[in-house]
Amino acid sequence: MTIALFIVLLLAGTAAVIAPLARRPVAWPADPPDHRDDVARAVSSLRDLEFARAAGTIASSDYTRLRASLERDAFARRAPEPRRAAPVRTLVAAALIAAVTAGVAVFYLPPSAGDRAPGETVTGTVPQVDAVAALEARASANPGDVPTQLALGDAYVQAGRPQDAIPRYQAVLAKDPNNVAALDGLALILVASGSNDGAIVAADRVLAQRPKDPDALFVKGLALYAKQDWNGAVDVWTVYLDVGQYHFGAEMVRGFYADARAKAGR
Repeated sequence: MTIALFIVLLLAGTAAVIAPLARRPVAWPADPPDHRDDVARAVSSLRDLEFARAAGTIASSDYTRLRASLERDAFARRAPEPRRAAPVRTLVAAALIAAVTAGVAVFYLPPSAGDRAPGETVTGTVPQVDAVAALEARASANPGDVPTQLALGDAYVQAGRPQDAIPRYQAVLAKDPNNVAALDGLALILVASGSNDGAIVAADRVLAQRPKDPDALFVKGLALYAKQDWNGAVDVWTVYLDVGQYHFGAEMVRGFYADARAKAGR
């Protein structure tokens, strides 16, 4: 009963909107000509024409003829476009498509779809894919695939398995010693494990290539802060907060940055 009432009301509303247009054709509004665009185009063309004359790439007679034509066309008033009849057939077709779509949704969605909890899928099923296992299989099949090795290392970090990520980053660095993504990933693991000197070395290798790399600046600042090198942390994080204001660690760094400045007396 509810479905039938919904469809009846939908069709009635569609008819109420379309019927007046079908009985009395209404003129469809046309865009008025914008004479400012014509003038702007003419000015640009005249400037190019003057450059051509100054460079000697256009004959004097051609210059005179083209300039007169551009000046005439720039200020010529174009007739407004005629107002056309409203596209009733297009509106009817769009309304029918919307009605059919709504009907299909009402008939084929499960009744409990409207009562699902926030975040629950409409169909109630979620595809279960072990992304880490899939990456492991790809990495094993092709050890020289650098993007896959990097993706697997990142997946290990996100899964809370940083020790498994280290060999992946090292494998990438064995092939590409200056790979920024691998160095950044390794530096983050090192600083999280308290290996501040190693983290600084890895971050410096990135900064030698990209002086304003947010990940490397973030890690190096953390390592210097942990080593109580307040001035060093302030110097690094000053650059970081300038270039990495939307970086994932920016909010955390702002607190540490203020503390380091206070301890450094700056």
